[in-house]
Amino acid sequence: MIEILLAVAALLVAMVYGYNRAVILKNYVTEAFSTMDVYLKKRWDLLPNLIETVKSYTAHEKNLLTELTKIRSQNYESLSDSEKLNANLQIGQILPKIHAVAENYPDLKANQNYSLLMQQMEAIENDIANSRKYYNGTVREFNTFLELFPTNLIGMIFHFQKAKMFEAQVQERENVKAEL
Repeated sequence: MIEILLAVAALLVAMVYGYNRAVILKNYVTEAFSTMDVYLKKRWDLLPNLIETVKSYTAHEKNLLTELTKIRSQNYESLSDSEKLNANLQIGQILPKIHAVAENYPDLKANQNYSLLMQQMEAIENDIANSRKYYNGTVREFNTFLELFPTNLIGMIFHFQKAKMFEAQVQERENVKAEL
């Protein structure tokens, strides 16, 4: 009888430990996304200044700026997490095109405001890259916990869902052509 009670007690302790570990890992994923979201929001807020600076030099490059302005016109706080990621993926695809535009306008490239904005954008892009690595690391740890036996049983019992990794889009994987 005592053996049965000890086995049940051990099972309950393991369940409580497993549940608590799942909650901790889930909170790490939430915190990692929030960290990445801070940098995405910084980039989002910096875009109007970049658009205005480029616009003053490149009046006929409207398509690029219109596309960026359209994406940026959404209220960031009202977007879901997946909408935030999607909007910022679109922005990430447009930003290299702005660099290319600057190559065609030496006056723009020499402009102090443009240079400062591009330095800030580069720093933010580095922060975003680092926060994506951290986010994916926490997602990997959480998802592994949910896939391994016996903790996968805890995930099923308490309805923990695997988190989605941040993945680069096809365009981001392509080699950037540097033409001199």
